[in-house]
Amino acid sequence: MQGSDYNIDPKVCDFIAREVKSVTDAGAQVVVMVGGGNIFRGRSAEAHGMSRTTGDYIGMLATVMNSLALRSAFEKIGLESRVASAIDMPKVCESYIRDKAIRHLEKGRVLIAAAGSGHPYFSTDTAAAIRACELDCNIVFKGTKVDGIYDSDPEKNKNAQKLTELTYLDILNSDKIEVMDNTATTLCMDNKLPIYVFELMRPGNIKKVAMGEEIGTLVH
Repeated sequence: MQGSDYNIDPKVCDFIAREVKSVTDAGAQVVVMVGGGNIFRGRSAEAHGMSRTTGDYIGMLATVMNSLALRSAFEKIGLESRVASAIDMPKVCESYIRDKAIRHLEKGRVLIAAAGSGHPYFSTDTAAAIRACELDCNIVFKGTKVDGIYDSDPEKNKNAQKLTELTYLDILNSDKIEVMDNTATTLCMDNKLPIYVFELMRPGNIKKVAMGEEIGTLVH
């Protein structure tokens, strides 16, 4: 949800809203798992003396802030959505309940999943995998700053090679390839849930991956 600084960037929210609407207009049901790294990162706080548990809870609250901003962007363009939080805060948004979440999707609403899994020590990636499994999603799309997975960091190595297809074990057995944390990857593997990594902020990419165009990296 951020531009160049650590904040909530309305332009980024508006861009993502338009991109998601292009997918829902095509008939897809969409669940968005929102992170909070543009506001606060629990692990970074731990390095400065804060307990990991406290830091993670603050990070979860940051995801709720981002989710509300994204919902506002959806509303501006007429896309109906609901924020469902893993941490109960009824004055702000509804609590995540699986059956209720499924009904929202069936009615054509975008579900914005906030507050991760509701538990410390679990990443947003793991929370995304959990929600995807619970809601019988077909695939997990992971939007990043680069156009897929590379054999080394493309920002540091100009000769890095893009990998178009990998197995879960390729990820789990590598100490160089970073996609999702091992817990999230293992959960997807155990439930035969594919992961597709692509560049998020390029116009049209979300619809392209939803329509099956090969523009990133498939992990299966």
